[in-house]
This record gives sequence, structure tokens and C-alpha cells, in this order.
Amino acid sequence: MAESEFPGWHGTTIIGVRKGGRVVVAGDGQVSLGQTVIKGTAKKVRRLSPGGYDVVAGFAGSTADAFTLLERLEAKLEATPGQLARASVDLAKDWRTDKYLQKLEAMLIVTDGKDLFVITGAGDVLEPEHDIAAIGSGGNFALAAARGLYDHEDDAETIARKAMAIASDICVYTNGNLTVEAIDG
Repeated sequence: MAESEFPGWHGTTIIGVRKGGRVVVAGDGQVSLGQTVIKGTAKKVRRLSPGGYDVVAGFAGSTADAFTLLERLEAKLEATPGQLARASVDLAKDWRTDKYLQKLEAMLIVTDGKDLFVITGAGDVLEPEHDIAAIGSGGNFALAAARGLYDHEDDAETIARKAMAIASDICVYTNGNLTVEAIDG
């Protein structure tokens, strides 16, 4: 089967919401191949603890690629303990310049409770303007919903859960089986 004929993996929505001294990262559990749901309970949000330093990360894209990036991020955090921004920039530099890493197809949302970043393979480390970051096929739906909810809800987790529910109602590659991790700033 030619690459252009292969239906391709789709799916996921990851959102990070910072409010009230807390950051919540939530992700759905759906993995799709073309028009088929392969798995509905995947865990795409993880807590990392390199050297006792807590970080929550969520990923969209290829699972194997994302795990490779998470391992690299953990190594960067071990080399620069407590410096998520520096570790994220170092990872993005490697991702952009290393011929092996350039082929990886994933995006990450990472937080230590204080900082919240989106890391991309284009070398970007982006801090969201409105304390909300979202990636994946339903990311824009979740982002729009969370921005609309932000001024009307007091709790980051409530915002994330409601935004994910809205995204799962709209995006066929997103389901309501959530993994939610919270971290205080």
C-alpha cells in the first residue's frame, strides 16, 4: 500500500488550563486509524518526576514518537533540574536539528505547575497567551470552549473537563474517556 493510500493515524485532544495557582492537563483516550477507532482508552497525559521534580505532559501524534520525546524531555530535566523552560527549549533545539528527531510526528503540552508550554517539531516552545493550550485534532474546539468558559468557572479542572466534553461532541477523533492530571504552581 502506498503511503498516500494509507489512511493514517488520527486523533487526540489535549488541553492545558492554568487558573488559580493550578494547572490541569486533560487528554482523551481515542486512537483512530482512518475511520476506525482502534482504542478508546489510551493514556496520553503522563506525570514525569525526573529527580523528584514533577512535570505533567500530554501528547498528540504518534505514540512511539511522543514517548521518544518524553524520554528526551526527562533527560533534559535531569540535566537542568527545576528549569522546565530551559529543558523545553533544549528539547525543541534537538528536535529541530537532529536528523532522527526531525522525523518524529508529535506535539507536547508540558507544565510544572508554574510554566505551561506547547513544544513542536518546528522548534517552537510556545507559552499560551490566555493560560490555555490545546493540541491535536480537537485542539481548536477545546481551546475555543475553554476560552469561553474561563471567565465563568473558578476551577481549572472544571474548565478542562467541560472543554474536552465539548470537543468530544464535535471532533470525531476525540472521545470522552479522559485522563486528567493536576499540578499546583
